[in-house]
Amino acid sequence: MASMARFYDGETALVHEVSVRTTANELVIFRLADAGILARWPIGEVAVLGDVQHEVTPPVVRKGSEARLVIDDPELGRQLAALVPQLAPLAATRPAPSTRIAAFGATFVALVGLFWLAVDYGTEYVAPLLPYSLQARLGESVFDELTADKDECQGRAGLKALNDLANRLARAADYPHEIVVHVMEGGPVNAFTLPGGILVFYSDLIDQAKDGAQVAGVMAHEIGHVVHYHPVKGLVRQSGIELLVKLVSGGYSDMLGTLASGGNVLLALRNGRGFERDADATGVALLEKLEMRADGVASFFEQMQAKEPKDAAAAAGIWSSHPPTAERIEATRRPPSGKPPFTDAEWRAVRNVCK
Repeated sequence: MASMARFYDGETALVHEVSVRTTANELVIFRLADAGILARWPIGEVAVLGDVQHEVTPPVVRKGSEARLVIDDPELGRQLAALVPQLAPLAATRPAPSTRIAAFGATFVALVGLFWLAVDYGTEYVAPLLPYSLQARLGESVFDELTADKDECQGRAGLKALNDLANRLARAADYPHEIVVHVMEGGPVNAFTLPGGILVFYSDLIDQAKDGAQVAGVMAHEIGHVVHYHPVKGLVRQSGIELLVKLVSGGYSDMLGTLASGGNVLLALRNGRGFERDADATGVALLEKLEMRADGVASFFEQMQAKEPKDAAAAAGIWSSHPPTAERIEATRRPPSGKPPFTDAEWRAVRNVCK
């Protein structure tokens, strides 16, 4: 038999187009151009090298030699495999490329999914175990970054009233660390929580609140985030997502890093729907535990909805990081009964905290 193959002598860089014949004792390799014999390999010394399951043309070698014979013709490979037992791998059926690609893809997706589950659910247990000193330093660092262009309000009496209420709520939840409340001048009408029990209120929220119960409702909601360690969990999860991006991109995540680096802190601090529902329920429960008015959570949501009838959370559907406002109002609705969260003097101080 004679057919096409390539021969590398192991001594030079030349590639020879060859044919191959078998005899009773030898594998004879000769040039196509002039039929000159390049090598005679004893049958007992030939073998197939490499990954025969995945390589299209695994090389045939002579034991102890650097020379290589690559058989491009599948028919020749099958004929040699039938004549020489140790060349049987040349006739092995290999999985189709599409099958291998599909198997690799399924395995890769499964591994990414397992990693994501570890990141998503692992943070529930890892975040509370981080040393409080580390959480506090992290919160202070993020606070400095997020409020660098804002003026902080300095009204001592108002800040004391807010901090006293925040710490009473935290103690009611058996949170063992001190809460620190900052008030930044201006907007938006918002408040947020940072690691280490740092709460940030904007004065526009206080100005638009109808009464102290609404401010207390927002405060209790934010304390709900604190006692469930939501800010720390968010930042730990974001770190895990960045690691996942690096793994998926083979470590070259610079192109994707613009999203992760520029908005990583804000993205990490955005609470998911589950976190928001937990914070709502915990906030109402803490106010009721202290026998304070707990209607401020729902009434504040109602006030915001009246000013912005189009519910962005409901419109976004499953893509929203917050539950629909109507759902939150219904879940937190309570009667206007209970002790006021502030005395009249404290409420005046809170209203004037930036003056």
